[in-house]
Amino acid sequence: MSNEALCVITGLTPINIKIEETAHYYASIKGYENLIDRKMEAKNWTHPVNSVKITEGQEDSKHTIHVYTDESKCDHGVGSGVAIFTDSNLTYTKKYKLNGRCSNHQAEQLALLKALKNIHYVETNE
Repeated sequence: MSNEALCVITGLTPINIKIEETAHYYASIKGYENLIDRKMEAKNWTHPVNSVKITEGQEDSKHTIHVYTDESKCDHGVGSGVAIFTDSNLTYTKKYKLNGRCSNHQAEQLALLKALKNIHYVETNE
């Protein structure tokens, strides 16, 4: 399934368009030139460990569903997978094989979409 099809299904604006809109808006406010595709020395890049913080869920949370997705693209093909745990028990697992022309990002989007659909199923059947 293509990125465009997923965007139509979910009603979301494609991420590349959102990035361009946000960059152009920011540039117009700050008076900068185009921020997309500009050269930047690697020494100025922010390391992900310094910008992303992972926190554990709240202890008093009623939700005990954990979802894991993975994707891969190699010489053998493109695929993705979903694993859903409820109360530390594996309740759903599925692998998906995509057309070899699909990208790694498309495989991840498919895994996320399937995970969201199956979370709903797990929650309604408890």
